[in-house]
Amino acid sequence: MGGVTSSAAYTLDDSTADLAGLVELVGRGEVAVLSGAGLSTESGIPDYRGPTGLARRADPMTYQRFVGGEEARRRYWARSHVGWSQMRRAQPNAGHRAVAELERRGLLAGIVTQNVDGLHQAAGARQVIELHGGLDRVVCLSCRERTPRAELDRRLREANPGWRATSDAINPDGDAVLTDEQVAGFQVVGCATCGGVLKPDVVFFGENVPKPRVDECFDIVGRARGLLVLGSSLAVRSGLRFVIRAAELGIPVAIVNQGTTRGDAHAELTLDAPLGPTLSRLAARLAAEQGE
Repeated sequence: MGGVTSSAAYTLDDSTADLAGLVELVGRGEVAVLSGAGLSTESGIPDYRGPTGLARRADPMTYQRFVGGEEARRRYWARSHVGWSQMRRAQPNAGHRAVAELERRGLLAGIVTQNVDGLHQAAGARQVIELHGGLDRVVCLSCRERTPRAELDRRLREANPGWRATSDAINPDGDAVLTDEQVAGFQVVGCATCGGVLKPDVVFFGENVPKPRVDECFDIVGRARGLLVLGSSLAVRSGLRFVIRAAELGIPVAIVNQGTTRGDAHAELTLDAPLGPTLSRLAARLAAEQGE
């Protein structure tokens, strides 16, 4: 990494030399990106453990609870219906646009995101694997048909014409915090094709990421020349395992995040700084080096 001190800490206030290691790593090309909730905070979506995620404001829905009872599903869909109305208005920020620009320049091997907000794609990125799925789709647990979330949103509004609820506490998975009184009376709809139970096309707590998807992510990391982690504390193994795999293979790892991460010990470079400005500077430096 061009003399960059192993696991060094950097801040955005340092001189432009603080980006030298990132420029060198990404400039080689074939870099795998692993992104987390911290990349989307500048789009108004809070993270779990960074500066905007002081504490999760509600217990996450588990797969077991969701499939186990109608009342749990009512509570989930009421809260998610409110959360989705706010999540869908989020726009890509400078960090998402910078990652899409790096892909456009042919520097990335692929993007693995732990986020379910679709903002990488909205920014123009194409080679994106949504590790935990996407909130813009729903799946029927009976017939497995997948349909757009917008269609479900319309059906839920029609089924609940007099229902109104708002929340100023939205989690990264689109889950809004509502009171029991707000949830009461909310009508859930089933699959329009078979009447089965609908679930967001995301991986709930207690549910496994499909193995083929995990294998595809490992393949991207395994053939990469570097791994760039963006906005993830790597607190859960779902993302940490890719950092560990890269380190085992001798693939250099760089982490840009606000705060420490569980992967710092495996990284050759860590940069504690806001994602949007940092990635914008990275993209600008690489453009300058390419003579643009």
